[in-house]
Amino acid sequence: MLKLTAFIAGVVFGLGLLLAGMANPEKVLAFLDVTGAWDPSLALVMAGAIGVAIGPLNWARHQTRSVLGNPMRLPTKRELDLRLIGGSLVFGIGWGVAGICPGPAVTILLTGHWQAVVFILAMLVGMLLFTALELRREH
Repeated sequence: MLKLTAFIAGVVFGLGLLLAGMANPEKVLAFLDVTGAWDPSLALVMAGAIGVAIGPLNWARHQTRSVLGNPMRLPTKRELDLRLIGGSLVFGIGWGVAGICPGPAVTILLTGHWQAVVFILAMLVGMLLFTALELRREH
C-alpha cells in the first residue's frame, strides 16, 4: 500500500509540475529574470502550493504516525549553518542556469530532451559526491 500511495503521489506531483509550467525551463528562466521580461506566474503557483501545504504540515507536526501508520519523520534542525547555505546556493545557481530543478527534471526526462538527461546525470554525480564527502566527514 505504501508503494502504491507513493506512486500516486508522484504522478499527481508530476502532473502538477506540468500543469503549472514548472517543467518548462523557458518559463522558469522567465520567472527568474527579474530585470528583464519577468513572468511572475510561478510566484502564484508557489504561493498556492504553500497555502495548500500549511494545513497538512501543521497537522503532521502534532502526530507521531502518518496516515498510513509509519513513524512521522519531520525535520527537527532549526539553525542555519554553512552546509545548508552552501547547498542552497548550489541548488539555486543550478536552477538558474538550467531552468529546472530535480522534480521537473524527472518529469521532463520522459520527453526525451537531452538537456534533462544531462541535468539528471549531473544531479546524480552531485549526489554521489555529497555521499562520498559525508562518508569522509564522518571518519
